[in-house]
Amino acid sequence: MSEERVNFTYCDELVEKFQRVCEHPIPSKKKDPVYYTGVDLGTACVVVAVLDENLEPVAGAYKYASVVRDGMVVDYVGAIHIVREMKEKLEQALGVDELLYAAAAIPPGTENVDGGAVANVVRGAGFLVSNVLDEPTAANQVLKIKDGAVVDIGGGTTGISIFKDGKVVYIGDEPTGGTHFSLVLAGAYKMPFEEAELYKRDEKNHREIFPVMGPVIDKCATIVKKQIEGWDVDSICLVGGTACLTGIEGALEKRLGLPVYKPDNPMFVTPLGIALSCKQEEMY
Repeated sequence: MSEERVNFTYCDELVEKFQRVCEHPIPSKKKDPVYYTGVDLGTACVVVAVLDENLEPVAGAYKYASVVRDGMVVDYVGAIHIVREMKEKLEQALGVDELLYAAAAIPPGTENVDGGAVANVVRGAGFLVSNVLDEPTAANQVLKIKDGAVVDIGGGTTGISIFKDGKVVYIGDEPTGGTHFSLVLAGAYKMPFEEAELYKRDEKNHREIFPVMGPVIDKCATIVKKQIEGWDVDSICLVGGTACLTGIEGALEKRLGLPVYKPDNPMFVTPLGIALSCKQEEMY
């Protein structure tokens, strides 16, 4: 993934369309429209993305919530209620009786720990689950990277998928993400955690808080460096809500000694990739 081959045009355009349809959904004029839905149960934010039969965004919704911690579902009932509410809202906006199939994603390497819980949340919300995959691999459905590493810095974990010739050759995940950034910020500024979360999300505060984030960025760099050790990785692509922190790609680049890139808005890349991975059949 050398610099001349990094092209986020498709990714940035898809995310921009998704952001528009979150505000202005596009109902189909067809009698029986086909939809592909992705459900991203994030530590800080739950996102549902809906694509049409041409794999174009037509509706979406997101809600900041604390139903997942460090990549694990900790509020099962709350998660179901949030996703069900979003599902019903999107069905109404699209003018359809039901969004039937949905795909979901989990942190890399947690399929034996929490993959079932995530799938059951999506089922509990009323979907038929068509696919469950790891988050960075889902993101690459949008990024379309052939060689290199995709690093998804979410609210609770930092997940990594390494690609060779477009195929996943390694996945890994470790706790450390946006929650840890907020904890450090809350301690430094002596403010409640919830207030620190909001303060961190506001882009106009990024320059001010960036020096405080240094130790957690160091930790993320250590995780990535350990996970890619022994693999022929020449560059990194960042996605995930925490990757929205202005300047994080440059800081990680200095610490890793590798080129680090990110799209215009890394927050919605993974949920769109999940939707692109949806199928019109139940997984099992």
